[in-house]
Amino acid sequence: MINQLRVYRIDPAAREAFHARFRDHAARLMRALDFRILAMWEEDRRPLGEDELNFVYLLAWRDEAEMQAKWAAFMAQEEWAEIKTRTSAEHGPMVLGNLDRILVPVDYSAALEPRS
Repeated sequence: MINQLRVYRIDPAAREAFHARFRDHAARLMRALDFRILAMWEEDRRPLGEDELNFVYLLAWRDEAEMQAKWAAFMAQEEWAEIKTRTSAEHGPMVLGNLDRILVPVDYSAALEPRS
């Protein structure tokens, strides 16, 4: 089992539109492909004097092969391409940058379980 940590730096002006797109479309399409999303968070660094608003989520995969296959299937979906094109035209670029990390547990780590 591996985990994937994804961080999207989002445009604060497009915050609500980003969350609507992820909640109503991306997460739904991911679940249909059996993505195991363990948790999602928002990290707002603006109160700390930094101009940064991040959306962070954690996924669980059996292995890297599953992760690559599922992401390829997600990105190949015509519905996702249409949603992304339409929402970007309406709201401008919502994601200003991203970070993707593969996390492999150490032997003394507690196991993470998907929420039901």
